[in-house]
Amino acid sequence: MTTETPQTLEQTILQTTTDKKPETINQLIDLIQQTTPTSKTEILNTIIKLQNQGKLKLTPPQPETASLSAFLKTSGATWFWITIALTYAALIAAFTIPPDMLPIAYIRNILGIIFIIWTPGYAFVKALFPTEQLNKTNTKELDIIERTALSIGLSLALVPIIGLLLNYTPWGITTLTPIVLSLTAFTTIFALAAVIREQTTSIKEQQQATPKKP
Repeated sequence: MTTETPQTLEQTILQTTTDKKPETINQLIDLIQQTTPTSKTEILNTIIKLQNQGKLKLTPPQPETASLSAFLKTSGATWFWITIALTYAALIAAFTIPPDMLPIAYIRNILGIIFIIWTPGYAFVKALFPTEQLNKTNTKELDIIERTALSIGLSLALVPIIGLLLNYTPWGITTLTPIVLSLTAFTTIFALAAVIREQTTSIKEQQQATPKKP
């Protein structure tokens, strides 16, 4: 709850600007929140008001995920790291664990199943639909079901297509190597495309949520 009146908050902002000399609105907001429990939205609204009055000149706030490296450190990119980890774990297991080395081979088999029927389709679906809302129902559970079904269905469709294309290349499909490397490359490329699209969407959502100047 805000404990300062709007006038007192304005004075605090102006005093902090004079004393600390922040260069951006984000820096000023951080400084204000260190001394007052006022919400970020109210501080931002007051700063915009002071800017409109010509009392402040600061750089507009940048989205928290303005760079891809910053977005990759957020919880929103967890799916990306899991997908990449599963993909490359399957790649390593395929080339290092013999199929007859039981029971370790079971790990290879499990990763192989995920690698074939899940990760390629999931990365592809993510690239097409970077946000969770795949329909207009706003029902997250239904979105998860749709995304899962699409991921499995597309994986089962994409893997044979990739195999067919490999059949017309010098590498062919007679050995495990070209198939595994092709699926790894496919999944990695579309996972990267998906996370870039998701980061772009995140920036747009943050910009839309930022109060506009009156």
